[in-house]
Amino acid sequence: MSRTEMEEQELAEHCRRGDRAAYKVLYERYAGRLLGVCLRYVGQRDVAEDLLHDGFLRLFNSFDKFTWRGEGSLKAWMERVMVNQALQYLRRNDVMHKPVALDEVPEVFDEPDSTDIDAIPREVLMGFIADLPTGYRTVLNLYVFEGKSHKEIATLLGINEKSSASQLTRAKASMAVKVREWIKQHS
Repeated sequence: MSRTEMEEQELAEHCRRGDRAAYKVLYERYAGRLLGVCLRYVGQRDVAEDLLHDGFLRLFNSFDKFTWRGEGSLKAWMERVMVNQALQYLRRNDVMHKPVALDEVPEVFDEPDSTDIDAIPREVLMGFIADLPTGYRTVLNLYVFEGKSHKEIATLLGINEKSSASQLTRAKASMAVKVREWIKQHS
């Protein structure tokens, strides 16, 4: 077992026991990454910070449900909790069913080359994602980052599978336009 794994497992065990010092370490170690997860879904820093706060409260109260499965399992569990927190917020505020102007997204598009995408700084790409309409952004996140199928996405968001597929296509098209514009400006 690596030192990092022992630390993570030990930290999880201390949190399970309600150790406030361990809660502080957990927060300091993972808050930045988990804020990024929240931002990917809601796109607004103040809302993401609120979700992060509420998500950590949920984590602290749910450690009895966490099962250690090896290195990275604590981080993966916490990310799932934050994603669920963000999805709950989106459903509660019914943002998935708000209309989106479709005229700015092309029906047919060429996906950018992966080497082009690799040349764009991560923060810029995350900004492109944050700028997507909520439905596009949410479906893209669930499909790309969480590995969910359209059937799973439809269930999570209360939409049909075709809507999920359509929103993903439009998200990719919008991202392709932004990537091409960025490459054109920076080459």
